[in-house]
Amino acid sequence: MTQATQSQQRGILMTDAALRQVLSLREKQGNQDLCLRVGVRQGGCSGMSYVMDFEDFSNVRENDEVFDYEGFKVVCDPKSILYLYGLVLDYSDAMIGGGFQFTNPNANQTCGCGKSFS
Repeated sequence: MTQATQSQQRGILMTDAALRQVLSLREKQGNQDLCLRVGVRQGGCSGMSYVMDFEDFSNVRENDEVFDYEGFKVVCDPKSILYLYGLVLDYSDAMIGGGFQFTNPNANQTCGCGKSFS
């Protein structure tokens, strides 16, 4: 285990539906040591876009924030957590508008697709 900050206070919140979907996707990857890295990058229609991907937990850096969900880890770098603190990650399997959804209390403006913000 790295020396990353392990937080019981959750700066990134996941709904049960999002957690179930992420665990299902991780199972399909066939690697139980994967965590979910969530962050932001420049771009998207509103200026900043959300990024998330699986990453091997051994790659977690010392200054990353780590949030534990019943043994599943969500990781965020220090720069991104400034934009994402309080984010709620949800998942919907609706035919129209389904997929992962981001509710970010720090966003002043969100694009129509919900994948970028400013």
